[in-house]
Amino acid sequence: MGIPVKLQAFEGPLDLLLHLIDKNKIDIYDIPIVEITNQYMDYINGMEEEDLNVMSEFLLMAATLLDIKCKMLLPKEVDEEGVEQDPREELVKQLLEYKLFKLMSFELRDKQIEGEYYYYKNPTLPKEVKEYEQPVDLEELLGDVTLGLLNKIFKNVMKKRADKEDPIRSNFGKIEKEEVTLPEKLDYVKNYAKKKKNFSFRALLENQVTKMQVVVTFLAILELMKDGSIEITQEQPFDDILITSNQVA
Repeated sequence: MGIPVKLQAFEGPLDLLLHLIDKNKIDIYDIPIVEITNQYMDYINGMEEEDLNVMSEFLLMAATLLDIKCKMLLPKEVDEEGVEQDPREELVKQLLEYKLFKLMSFELRDKQIEGEYYYYKNPTLPKEVKEYEQPVDLEELLGDVTLGLLNKIFKNVMKKRADKEDPIRSNFGKIEKEEVTLPEKLDYVKNYAKKKKNFSFRALLENQVTKMQVVVTFLAILELMKDGSIEITQEQPFDDILITSNQVA
């Protein structure tokens, strides 16, 4: 009566090969194919797996190892560039890829375990806190923004628009536009601010088509600054002015 031996379970033939390489402290780029093949075959002979699909994978790798073993005994093949071909090269690539994915699976498993220590709860803020709106301080709202700086940006935008005009075609005639009113432009800027939330003051002016639209848009910005609908900030002197909407969506 033989002595029962419990063999370690492996996820596949590559997993077994990596185990044998690590166990024997072998350089994966220089595998002693004869030694590894003998140890691999010893494991195959001791398997009692009835699943043919699993067994076929291990047997296929055994055949591959034997094929490589035979090629190692023959004269080495040379490619078109005169470089000797190593029969183990493809096997090494497969082992390296498998080892990489195996390490990645360990990382994901650790993150999953760490995630089990985090708990989340639904927000329970009182209604009064949710509905609270911070009072608007106009002095603090304007900060370092001065009319002189706004005027400088306004002139810069107007100069860019003038540079885009065709000096020849502009003399052909003038197409009259409908008059732009301040209330209309206020609604436009409010909707723009509500949609964008944060945007550049310069970009807003450059989106206007005519000089009149730029002027009225500039006035609309000043009105919205006064009633606290928007907040204007500037990180450094002469930087572009950033506008933030204080409107509730």
